[in-house]
Amino acid sequence: MPAWLAGVPEWLDVVIRALIFLIVLFLITKWLGKKQISQLSFFEYVTGITIGSIGAELVTGLDRNIMHGIIGITTFAAIPYLAGIISLKSKTFRDIVEGKGSVLIKDGKIMEDNLKKEKYSTDELLELLRKKDVFQVSDVEFAVLEPAGDMSVMLKKENQPLTPKDINLHVHSGKEPQTVIMDGEILDEPLSTIGRNRKWLKTELEKLGVTIENVFFGQVDSFGQLTVDLFDDQLEVAAPQEKPLLYATLKKCQADLEVFALSTEIKEAQNMYAKNSEKLQNVINNLTPILKD
Repeated sequence: MPAWLAGVPEWLDVVIRALIFLIVLFLITKWLGKKQISQLSFFEYVTGITIGSIGAELVTGLDRNIMHGIIGITTFAAIPYLAGIISLKSKTFRDIVEGKGSVLIKDGKIMEDNLKKEKYSTDELLELLRKKDVFQVSDVEFAVLEPAGDMSVMLKKENQPLTPKDINLHVHSGKEPQTVIMDGEILDEPLSTIGRNRKWLKTELEKLGVTIENVFFGQVDSFGQLTVDLFDDQLEVAAPQEKPLLYATLKKCQADLEVFALSTEIKEAQNMYAKNSEKLQNVINNLTPILKD
């Protein structure tokens, strides 16, 4: 037992050691970065086990020297840190330490040799595919087992979900929603970010038929629409109506132009109404993905 812990009861000695190593391990983990806790390589996995073992031994082994334990843990922590720096500069070293991805499916066919090499059974392969919402091997164009153990899957073109790009549909790019009310409190900074103020927020709340005292959470989307969650979950809040109303107004104007074109006998007026009706219809077509989202 260290001299500064002389006379301390053993149970308290264990508590003090545990607190010391908890702080040391926390600082080391912060130093190593998020990757150490989210995506371990084989090297980092072994290092983590060793550091934990050293810490547990020194916490409960009252005859062990604390400084020796801290030196040992720091040494083991420094190894993956240095290995990470070397990996950034050397692909060969990175492949050795972190490993490489293995192709398990190609052109809808299972690569049996790679499957055996990675020690995966067919059942385990199918389980990984199901986690990606894929239930038929023949639907897969390419599947790779990543070094971290995750499966990356690319479906064949005909089995991929249809996207707006596939049908040449223009989609408005979205922006990050801004939280303007949290725990019943108005947040001025997000309001300022979107160019709004408290007066605007009060007006929008009045449109929804609620007051700020009743609102627990509120967000403004990329279209400037406010959605709220109330303290009382039994109350229903009407959905924002700005976009549906705008869409209906545009459709009515376009229909009115068509009626005017049919109602007049003046050729120039007919052409004008028809031409503007067509222009407005093009505008509606472009705005439909936004207004009906």
